[in-house]
Amino acid sequence: MAYENENYRRAQNSAILAVPDGGPLCSYGRKRGYSQMKRCYGPDYMDGILRVSDKYGYRHFLYGSSPETIEKLEKKLKNKYPKLQIAGTYSPPYRPLTEDEDIKITHIINETHPDFVWVGLGAPKQEMWMYDHQGKIEGLMVGVGAAFDFFAGNVKQAPKWMQNHNLEWFYRFLQEPKRLFKRYFV
Repeated sequence: MAYENENYRRAQNSAILAVPDGGPLCSYGRKRGYSQMKRCYGPDYMDGILRVSDKYGYRHFLYGSSPETIEKLEKKLKNKYPKLQIAGTYSPPYRPLTEDEDIKITHIINETHPDFVWVGLGAPKQEMWMYDHQGKIEGLMVGVGAAFDFFAGNVKQAPKWMQNHNLEWFYRFLQEPKRLFKRYFV
C-alpha cells in the first residue's frame, strides 16, 4: 500500500517507529537478509503495555472503532486490568471529521494527559490519522488495527499455529469476507 500511495508512504516513513505487524512481512524481511526479523503484533504489544501500566501509572486513551465496540472494549479491559487508567475514549464517525470536530477531539484527548493513545481505525486510516496529528496529540500514538475488535470480543484472533504459519489473514478473511476481500485479493 505504501509503495502505491505516496501519502501513505510519507505517513509510514515519518513515524517514530514502524514495525512488522504481519507474519508475511517478517518472512519477506528474513528472505531479504534480515535474519533476526520477528513479528511485532499490535494486539500483543498493546496487551503487554496494558499489563505493566499499573506499575508505571500509564494513562490510556482509546480512539477508534464503533461506540458499541469501544464501550465493550473499555469494560473488558477494566475487568482484565482492574487498576487500568483509561483516561478517555472516542469513537469517530465513519466519515472525515470537520475541522471543528478534529480540533475538539484533539483538545479532549490532550485534556486527559494520556501516555498512550491507542488508535484502532485499521490501515491506512489509522496511520494517516496519526500522521496528521503529529505534534498535536499528547502521548504516544500507537496504531493497533483490529486489536479493539479482538479485545472487545467482536472478532476472534487466529490460533497461534495459524499466526506462526502466516495464515492469520486467511482466518480473518473467513470471519469477514466482504470487508476483507479487497484488502487480501485485490
